[in-house]
Amino acid sequence: MQPPSAYDGSVATSLDDLPIRDDLRGQSPYGAPQKHVRVQLNVNENTHPVPQDVADDIVASIRQALTTVNRYPDREFTELRESLAAYLGHGLTAEQLWAANGSNEVLQQLLQAFGGPGRSVLGFPPTYSMHSILAAGTGTTWIPAERDDEFRISPETVVAAIREHQPDIVFLCGPNNPTGTPLSIDTIRAAYDATDGIVMVDEAYAEFMPVDAPSAVTLLPGRERLVVSRTMSKAFAFAGARVGYMAADPAVVDAVRLVRLPYHLSALTQAAAVAALRHAPEMLAMVDDIKEQRDRMVTELAAMGYRTYETWSNFVLFGGVADPNAAFEALLEQDVIVRDLGIPNHLRVSAGTEEETTAFLEAMRRVAVDQPPVRVAA
Repeated sequence: MQPPSAYDGSVATSLDDLPIRDDLRGQSPYGAPQKHVRVQLNVNENTHPVPQDVADDIVASIRQALTTVNRYPDREFTELRESLAAYLGHGLTAEQLWAANGSNEVLQQLLQAFGGPGRSVLGFPPTYSMHSILAAGTGTTWIPAERDDEFRISPETVVAAIREHQPDIVFLCGPNNPTGTPLSIDTIRAAYDATDGIVMVDEAYAEFMPVDAPSAVTLLPGRERLVVSRTMSKAFAFAGARVGYMAADPAVVDAVRLVRLPYHLSALTQAAAVAALRHAPEMLAMVDDIKEQRDRMVTELAAMGYRTYETWSNFVLFGGVADPNAAFEALLEQDVIVRDLGIPNHLRVSAGTEEETTAFLEAMRRVAVDQPPVRVAA
């Protein structure tokens, strides 16, 4: 006789009924609400479509790749790594680049190689929530440390946290998600000098930084334990293609080879990414418009009475929201979705097109009438 199951109408099995790892019990998977509304500004996507001529070239490249899709792809994705090295510049070579299915997989591979049971990773919440989730998934102990005022991290603060906790890995996020806060090059340098472990700087939003702001990539020479993670999801409007990458010493790249799955990047992904990188100037032309809308939101939200913060990303965190969940629902009723991150009195909104930004700001003004902004600590 077959045991009862959810499929025959009996009680459904839950995670608690399964022999799941003890350290994963009670955990929640990553995820933002996926609702189909007119103005979607909740997951920091680039809401601008890929230019048609670029899309045509990408489609042609994928079509060509399909003619040999019966064979395994280039395991070392050499052409893509060469293209990424050329895009980043700073004298980087293909041997210093590595890519995977989104920057999340890059970070997971890094934790598999340098973290794991008995090892720890230091982070500074609020930060990208996948950092701690990836740590849990790889059995790496997550150690949260305090930030300074306005969500910043000074060199003194990062050094003090490293000396206190002695982590095997340090995760820094600059610009920081979900706050948009800049990360100073001096803080990165101080963190590296304070530890013998890996220092990873998550630069998912680097293209939205001021043009004269130095990237952590400039610190790579002579620092074999420094890793800089990037993505094509944001500035390149390539979120659906799932392409992330890192720049590091070739020895670090060799380390992640030990844990990567065979042929982890499909031939179609490689072809699409190489084609997109051929059009980097055109793909990045939309960045200035996004930054303009971001700065517009900072200015207009502040004029409404909300607390805004300096942001070098493609989104704005704003405080002074009396009831974030109620405000979220009120915006949703107006066909606008933002992100409630669980930070008291705060919401986050992605910078969209001019039309999307206008729709959000008009909706937010109506919310402010029913729920006047409240004062939050500076």
